[in-house]
Amino acid sequence: MRSIRDPAGRLYFVGPHLIRRIYAEYAPYYRVLFLSDFFAELMASGKVVCTSIIEETDSFLATLDKQHDCKSPDLAQGDLLLRHDVIPFVSYPCEWSGEMLQAAAELTLDLAEEGLAHGVGLKDATPYNVLFRGAKPVFIDVLSFEKRDPCDQIWLAQAQFVRTFLLPLLADSRLKLDLSTLFFSRRDGVEPYDLYKKLGALKKLSPTFLGKVSIPVWLSRLAEAQGTSIYKSYRGKNADQARFIIGSMFRGMRRDIKRAGCAGNPSASQWSDYCRTCTYDERTFAEKSSFVERFLSASRPKRVLDVGCNTGHFSRMAAIHGSQVIAIDQDQAVVGALWRTARQEGLDILPLVVDLARPTPALGWNNAETLSFLERSREAFDAVFMLALIHHLLAGDQIPLSEIFASAAQITRRYLLIEYVAPDDPQFRRISRGRDILYKHLNIDFFEATAAGSFRILQKLETQNHGRCLYLMEKRDVC
Repeated sequence: MRSIRDPAGRLYFVGPHLIRRIYAEYAPYYRVLFLSDFFAELMASGKVVCTSIIEETDSFLATLDKQHDCKSPDLAQGDLLLRHDVIPFVSYPCEWSGEMLQAAAELTLDLAEEGLAHGVGLKDATPYNVLFRGAKPVFIDVLSFEKRDPCDQIWLAQAQFVRTFLLPLLADSRLKLDLSTLFFSRRDGVEPYDLYKKLGALKKLSPTFLGKVSIPVWLSRLAEAQGTSIYKSYRGKNADQARFIIGSMFRGMRRDIKRAGCAGNPSASQWSDYCRTCTYDERTFAEKSSFVERFLSASRPKRVLDVGCNTGHFSRMAAIHGSQVIAIDQDQAVVGALWRTARQEGLDILPLVVDLARPTPALGWNNAETLSFLERSREAFDAVFMLALIHHLLAGDQIPLSEIFASAAQITRRYLLIEYVAPDDPQFRRISRGRDILYKHLNIDFFEATAAGSFRILQKLETQNHGRCLYLMEKRDVC
């Protein structure tokens, strides 16, 4: 992810190190902030990414250049150099469930509230300032912190917080608008008028939408007449009064986020109970689980990608065995449910709303600000799970089997756990909708011959479930 929008600094990867350059004009304030007890407490709590100041910059950069055969950023006199911990996997708001967006919003409010007592404010409030380490949100944009006027009663980032957190949550939980679509089309969130157009007369007057959608739309002409004056700071009589007013506003925003969110009202979908309605019975599902369990116990993969994770049964197994797990599914409801489970059980699982047949593309300026899911995933995992998946890709998305194996080979560094599903399987036939003739060539021999282009078979388990077969495969280019 590139950082081109902040005037105070830039981010760079130098080898495996994430380096932030802060320009000389801003460096004195941030040096004091990063050495303060306040910032140390935020890092110790895990709310803010761990950050350290690099003092001997010239020798440090020279060493990096020599070790990694690359060119470090050129520094000007007085620039400050930082080193950040690298979050294991970068994700974006278009890939989050509503529960995850709500958690990121609450973290942002936590930091804004805690900064009040220390004379620190947040100059912007967007979900792009947050990543997830497993199921836990972490604030990463340390340059969003700024020195605040103690008598200022206005939080200029409030409008951005509403556009990028509150209104998308309302759109998701109340209007059932897809979060991925909202963030794909609008980087800076949702304007009140975007939702206003979708509301009936009664909803426009309902408490849910009246204050945050309808009234702002009705008053928009007045705001336009006032121009930039509505964005100027407003000084109160004293610092205590200003803190009280802004603190009250933060508490109100927290209530709004809680009401708009879905953490207490999880939604369901056609895939929410898929594991209970699929063709596996209790005995054959236990057999499948044992196959995966033996692999995890023997190989101990550090990082696992579970494609089509559904309720996350196998993601949880991998996390319990110590793996960092990225679990993807196209269904936001099951991703939200798995995120809640991972958070409650303290499991290192990052669930994301991603459809491998239509993965997140590169976005932003020059298509370089946010990376595509496949670019982030390339050889990023020790093992990839594709269990009960290929019939969805073959029959549902018309992806050729050779392409499925080629994609898996790009993502995994070593192992692939994949399940063969025959065309006469009830779930396959349900998805193919009578187009059985298209898959008459698909049998175990064809499946294994296609896999052989990229993988060799290490283990194979034929189940008693409609001819399904489980495979543990290894990439051919692994020594």
